[in-house]
Amino acid sequence: MEKLFYFDLETTGTMYWRNGIHQISGLIEIDGEVKEEFDFKVKPHPKCTYDPKALEVGKITKETIEAYTDMGIVYNKIIEMLSKYVNKFDKTDKFYLVGYNNAAFDNAFFRAFFVQNNDNYFGSWFWSDSHDVMVMASYYLKDIRKKMVDFKLMTVAKAVGIEVDESKLHDATYDIYLTREIYKKINKK
Repeated sequence: MEKLFYFDLETTGTMYWRNGIHQISGLIEIDGEVKEEFDFKVKPHPKCTYDPKALEVGKITKETIEAYTDMGIVYNKIIEMLSKYVNKFDKTDKFYLVGYNNAAFDNAFFRAFFVQNNDNYFGSWFWSDSHDVMVMASYYLKDIRKKMVDFKLMTVAKAVGIEVDESKLHDATYDIYLTREIYKKINKK
């Protein structure tokens, strides 16, 4: 049984030990069937810092983020959702994390989110080897990579033939939609 946890985060900066998550979006897919979709707006840990550049990219203000749902409440909702599909006490029953550049970025933030909620058992829910769609796309597009201006999500989506609404980029819900579409195109079995 293949259990995929597609996710994307929007953060207050690029350093997981200093900045926090303000949006967690994604979906749960089991054996090719979407079981659940989610989009949580999160008020980060009180000690997190805000990088003005990150807020500018996300087109959001600190005041807006500070009005979001407390991270402890969001954490509990995530655990409740995960518990429907995985037995955290069974070492053979876990999700693969699936994201775009998640191995280098999102995974560390997500793990830190668990720790900030006094949970050191992130590995009870997720395999340590995730599916990073950016890495997978790199191999898939190796013949045209040198002609591409960059390897951002939008560029890769367009390169594999997916129509992109640029006004929706940097919203975790839309970014995970693009990530999943790329994953499906490059991972046909």
